[in-house]
Amino acid sequence: MSQSNVPAGGASLSAARRTRELTEATDGRVVDVLVVGLGATGAGAALDAAARGLDVVAVDAHDLAFGTSRWSSKLIHGGLRYLASAQFDVAHESAVERGVLMERTAPHLVRAQPFVLPLTTLVPRGQAALAWAGFRAGDALRLSARTARATLPAPRRLSAVETRHLAPALRSGGLRGGLLSWDGRLTDDARLVTALARTAAARGARVLTRVRALGLTGTGARVRDELTGQEGEIRARAVINASGVWAGDLVEGLRIRPSRGTHLVLRADHLGPLPAGLHVPIPGETNRFLLVLPQDDGRIYVGLTDEPLDGPVPDVPDVPETDIGFLLDVLGSVLDVPVRRSDVVGAFAGLRPLLDTTPAAQPGAVPRTADVSRRHAVLTSPDGVVSVVGGKLTTYRRMAEDAVDAAVGARGLAAGPSPTAALPLVGAAAPAALSALRAPRRLVQRYGTEAPAVHALAARDPRLGEPVVPGHPVTGAELLWALRHEGALDEADLLDRRTRIGLVPADRAEALGAVRELVGEVLAAGG
Repeated sequence: MSQSNVPAGGASLSAARRTRELTEATDGRVVDVLVVGLGATGAGAALDAAARGLDVVAVDAHDLAFGTSRWSSKLIHGGLRYLASAQFDVAHESAVERGVLMERTAPHLVRAQPFVLPLTTLVPRGQAALAWAGFRAGDALRLSARTARATLPAPRRLSAVETRHLAPALRSGGLRGGLLSWDGRLTDDARLVTALARTAAARGARVLTRVRALGLTGTGARVRDELTGQEGEIRARAVINASGVWAGDLVEGLRIRPSRGTHLVLRADHLGPLPAGLHVPIPGETNRFLLVLPQDDGRIYVGLTDEPLDGPVPDVPDVPETDIGFLLDVLGSVLDVPVRRSDVVGAFAGLRPLLDTTPAAQPGAVPRTADVSRRHAVLTSPDGVVSVVGGKLTTYRRMAEDAVDAAVGARGLAAGPSPTAALPLVGAAAPAALSALRAPRRLVQRYGTEAPAVHALAARDPRLGEPVVPGHPVTGAELLWALRHEGALDEADLLDRRTRIGLVPADRAEALGAVRELVGEVLAAGG
C-alpha cells in the first residue's frame, strides 16, 4: 500500500482554498456531480465520484463531520448484530467493509479492538452460550469477508482471572469468567471524514464547508455562504443528497426516523487500566450490550442508547438525564465501584438517519428504532435528485458507491466502476511502514504517514509541542496542522471535530482562549 495515488499537496484544505473554489463553483459552469452533506457518506460520495474522473463539488452547511459522523461509538462493526436479526446481507456487507478499512483504505485509522463480555450472575448460562455462538458466527463472517486472522484475532473463552486482568474494575463476586471478542475501532470518526474529504480534494473535488444548500433540484442548488451571507447557484448534471437526518428537509417525500444514541465520557482513572473494552449485557435484552471503550486520550466512552427522536432535528442533539441514568445503571451492574453522576465529565448524542418505511396511517405500527433495519437505500426523486439514507458508519463506502452509481446511471455520465475499495486514504500505509515512521505512536494512529510532518511543526517551535490542555495529549502542532491542511476554519472546528477536546466542557473552556488566538494568527497570515 502506498500514497502514490494522492497528488502531493493536493489534499490540503484551507480557508484560502475554500474561498477560491467556492468562487469557481458558483461562476456558472456546470459540474458533473454536486454532493450535499459532508459526513462520512457525503465525503465518501465526493471521493467516489472524483476517483472516477468526474468533476465534483461537495458542500455542507457546517463543517466536516458536523452531524452524525462525529457522534458514533467509534467502532467499525463486523455485522454480528445483524446476524442475530437474520439480516445476513447487511451482516456480510458490514464485515466486508470493515476489512476494506482495516487492510486497504485506512489501516492508520482503524485497528483491532478487544472486548470482554463478563459472565456474571446477571448473565445466565443460556445467554452466555448464545453470545459465544454469536462471536463464533462473527468470526465466520470475518472469514467470509476474507479479512486476515492477523487483522482480527479469534474469539476465546476467558477464566475469571484472565477476565479481571483485562478489566480490573469488574466486580469479582459471582464472576465466573468472560468471553473475548474482537472488532474494528476508529481512532476517531471525525478524522475518518476529514481523511475522506482531503482524499477527494486531492482527486480534484471542491470541498466546501459553511455552504448551505437552500434548495435542491436535479440540476443543482441555490446555496448561501454562511461566512459572508452571499448567495449563488451551483449547477450540476447530477445531484446527490447525503445530508443524513436532514435529508428529508431538502427532498420531499423522504421520511427519516432519527434514532438517538447517547454516550458518556469518563476520565480513565474512574475505571482504572482497561486493556480491553467491555460488552455489558443490557437487562431484559438478548442481543443488546452497553459498550465501554477506552480511548487513547485518557478518556473512556460508555454507550449507547437507541431511542426515537420526535420533533425537529437539532444541529447538536441534547443528552437527556434519563439516558445518562440508564447508562450508569447498566454500567454499575458489573463494576466493583459504581460510577457516580458526578464522575461523568461529558456526554454526547448522535442521531442515526434511519429510513422510515412503516405505514404512516397505522397508529402503533412504528417499531422501536432499535428494531428498524440499518439497510441503506438510494432513492431518486421525480426531478432527479439522488438521496442516500439509512445505513451506518461502517458501510459508508458502499453507500457512497451505490449513490454515485445511481447518479451516473440516471444522468448518463461517462464514468467507470468505483475504485474506492482499493484506494488508500490520505495517510494510509501498510502496518510495517506505519510502525517505521519517526513520530510518536499516537500521532501515527491519527495522521498515518503525515505524522512526521505534524511532529516536525513542534520540533521547529517548541511551544507547539505543548499540550493544549494539561492532561490531554493534543498539542498546538495538531491544531496548526488542522488549520493549514484539514479545512478547519474556527475554534469549534478544532476543539469539537479535528480534535475531541470539546467532548469535555471543562477542557473546552480551558483551551478556548489559546485556540482562538492561534486561529486569529493563522487567518491573519492568509490561512
